[in-house]
Amino acid sequence: MAVPDYQSIMLPLLKHVSDQQVHTLRDVVEGLATYFKLTEDERREMLPSGMQAAFDNRVGWARTYLKKAGLLDSPKRAMVQITARGLQILKENPPQINVSYLKRFPEFIEFQSTKRESNAPGEIVEDSNGRTPEEVIENGYEHVRAALGQELLAKVQGLSWMDFERLVVQLLVRMGYGGSVKDAGRALTKGGDEGIDGTIKEDKLGLDVIYIQAKKWQTGNTVGRPEIQKFVGALAGQGAKKGIFITTSSFSKEAREYQPRNETKIVLIDGEELTQLMIDHDLGVTTQRTYAVKRIDSDFFGEE
Repeated sequence: MAVPDYQSIMLPLLKHVSDQQVHTLRDVVEGLATYFKLTEDERREMLPSGMQAAFDNRVGWARTYLKKAGLLDSPKRAMVQITARGLQILKENPPQINVSYLKRFPEFIEFQSTKRESNAPGEIVEDSNGRTPEEVIENGYEHVRAALGQELLAKVQGLSWMDFERLVVQLLVRMGYGGSVKDAGRALTKGGDEGIDGTIKEDKLGLDVIYIQAKKWQTGNTVGRPEIQKFVGALAGQGAKKGIFITTSSFSKEAREYQPRNETKIVLIDGEELTQLMIDHDLGVTTQRTYAVKRIDSDFFGEE
């Protein structure tokens, strides 16, 4: 089955700790994973940020909401124990426990109606897809990032060849290649030799060289396997073993699957990947605002 949303986890979580013993959060997560019969792939499914497993995150939020309603307690950090109220709720045998159900408890209403600096007290809007607050933030961020990437790609495709060449140089330098922009700029030149548009230092000392092919093509003009084979052949002609093929369009499936039989290593960067690298390295974009998601500092409070 798919990874359940955090509201679907609430009742099974409460039942899992109904023995009134103190459980570790890890024990709860493992027990619920077994209850929901999650596969290893489902357990490894990550949040968009890649910083935490989605199931672990949802169990954590289910625990938080149940605690705010007074159904669970945490006697110590990362520990879970059912309360007298939680036991009473289980005796009532509800078919499910969700946010709407928890609104019967005044502590939970107070939690949802926390006053914000810029707004009057108001109820927190629940995500219709059952996503946790962190998932809402991360999915929203990914949506904004994808939209920015599309807009950025259109700008890049509208550049002249010289400006595109300059962009490639600046990006590679920001990624740690080529030493300085001045040095890299001298290395990368249009009108290349037999399918090679230029070279750039792999490191600041220039101990190795990376050969570059860059194609400023419009979306829809897919780079196929023949272009990649030609590039690999050009690398062999130079005695080179490392190459980067950059395009503002995309690569065909055959191009992606092509693997040279020799020791040559090539990296393919399409338009979408190019713009995401530009975003990662703050090239052609500027930060509008920053949100910091924080958590309790357990060391500060001396928790075990």
